[in-house]
Amino acid sequence: MRAHDSYDYAVIRVVPRVERGEFMNVGVIVSCEKTGYLKAAVELDEARLRALDPRVDLATLRRHLQAMQRICAGGPDAGPIGLLPQRARFHWLTARRSAIIQTSTVHMGRCGDMDAIVEHLMERMVRVAAD
Repeated sequence: MRAHDSYDYAVIRVVPRVERGEFMNVGVIVSCEKTGYLKAAVELDEARLRALDPRVDLATLRRHLQAMQRICAGGPDAGPIGLLPQRARFHWLTARRSAIIQTSTVHMGRCGDMDAIVEHLMERMVRVAAD
């Protein structure tokens, strides 16, 4: 069994009307510096989001969320930010901003399987439990 490594994560939030401060969790970003792991997972529940703002521009929002995933993957397809080192990309993605897409504060944990922790965080922080 693999030893547990420290990781950092932040929840990706959509704030369709920044002035109202209402948000919906739509994904997570997980980073493990030791293993070079950086991944963003996103699930956009459009019906729930439209309940917050019926006029939200879903096409633009989807494009920006996909850009976050590309930045995590890194490389030239992610623009200049995608060329930064993995840790710098994580810090750029989780920097505080007042925009339609924001992240929570950064939290940390320990885990031996980063893909499993992404799934766990999505289940706990993003998905709505079915009754």
